[in-house]
Amino acid sequence: MTDTKSVAQKSLLVRGYEVVIGFETHAQLSTRSKIFSRAATAFGAEPNTQACAVDLALPGTLPVMNKGAVERAIELGLALGSHIAPRSIFARKNYFYPDLPKGYQISQFEIPVVQGGSVEFYLGDEKKTVRLVRAHLEEDAGKSLHEDFIGQTGIDLNRAGTPLLEIVTEPDMRSTAEAVAYAKELHKIVTWIGICDGNMQEGSFRCDANVSVRKPGEPLGTRREIKNLNSFKFMQQAIDYEIRWQIDEIEDGRAIQQATVLFNPDTGETRAMRSKEDAADYRYFPDPDLPPLVIAPEWVERVRAGMTELPRVMAARFVKDYGLSDYDANGLTQSKSFAGYFETVAHTCGYPKLAANWVLGEVSAFINKEGLDIDDVEVPNPIAVGEVIKLIAIGKINGGGAKTAFQELCVRVHNEISDLAAFVQQIVEDRDLEQTNDTGALEKIVDTVLAANPKNVDEFRAGNAKALNALVGQIMKASQGKANPQLVNELLKKKLAA
Repeated sequence: MTDTKSVAQKSLLVRGYEVVIGFETHAQLSTRSKIFSRAATAFGAEPNTQACAVDLALPGTLPVMNKGAVERAIELGLALGSHIAPRSIFARKNYFYPDLPKGYQISQFEIPVVQGGSVEFYLGDEKKTVRLVRAHLEEDAGKSLHEDFIGQTGIDLNRAGTPLLEIVTEPDMRSTAEAVAYAKELHKIVTWIGICDGNMQEGSFRCDANVSVRKPGEPLGTRREIKNLNSFKFMQQAIDYEIRWQIDEIEDGRAIQQATVLFNPDTGETRAMRSKEDAADYRYFPDPDLPPLVIAPEWVERVRAGMTELPRVMAARFVKDYGLSDYDANGLTQSKSFAGYFETVAHTCGYPKLAANWVLGEVSAFINKEGLDIDDVEVPNPIAVGEVIKLIAIGKINGGGAKTAFQELCVRVHNEISDLAAFVQQIVEDRDLEQTNDTGALEKIVDTVLAANPKNVDEFRAGNAKALNALVGQIMKASQGKANPQLVNELLKKKLAA
């Protein structure tokens, strides 16, 4: 990976050092069979029950390319604005490891299938861009199973030959927060377009972080690669620790040695596993058993035509069609299910900005508090939520009443109810939530509150705008929370001005 000045970075210094981070992410492709054989890729099978003769590298076997794996690589390239190579080459990456039966891994080296592109995301309200170097197809290795209690190691070759897409970035990230935000955005994209299930615990989405530090303006420092980060929480902890460790080493007068390291979540520390290999150590050469992968423009267009609406395209549509901010549109497209939930709410109520506020506010707060996903049955039906918002918009209930109605939706089972509008209306009636719009009745309450709070009245007339809020609060309390807040404000200002 190379360092260029073409991408503007706002450096966040750590103890006077600039942090430089790049990522290599292995996304397991969602094919039912392996990349070069017909063996299944299902997770959780008994060891060595999904490894065929090709995966075991038995004499006389030959690899055959999985068309579905290629199409998933094309989809990612299209999603990230990359160049799809019309001709790419498979190579043999040579190294010895017990769970690699062939003694080499089939991968891509000089000419990968996906070249360039970028991942855009928000860090807070600031838009960030991380450039990609490449994404190449390769096969996974098997797995070593260490049985410490009997002092033995077994080999499970079920994963051998599982199709992977390795996605490599430029060293564009300058903080742990930025690195984690990039990884989450990439995870969103691969799951959104359906090329990877994104299950980090099962190893479907594994991140390797290349971390180095340097004084501002100096050349890139020596990087250490943290392997197999399988949760965003551990990713943050591992990178933070590695940054501190490298700075301590440099300030103690020791040079950083290039290495591959592992993160131990129990100790919160990284430890060196082996010295880091370079490309020359793997003795790459074209695989003689596989012809070049040729991707015609017509194939790319067929894949493009079958793709779902991309998150960035959907976010742009939300801005254009619904009048939302870029920040809100990005938040609403955090997943395909979340975006679908919002659109159902918006179409039901007819007020997209209000729907966005509620989905990003009350709905998100509820699912976060309860540890739910937007698809879970415990989450209120989006049509019901839309009906609640519609009642706010037409003035039938106020914000406080709407929150009460939403809380009822969170505890009442209603997903099997066909007439959700009537169901919401029944909640409003049962809880007596309909707001008071009677000007005469409200005027009497306003007069009573003004008479009982002369100090607030004097403060407001003396220029203290906050005194008005205190009066509004007293009126809402006197009306048992059912007064129309807009009407209350109008009446108050009229009387105070008199």
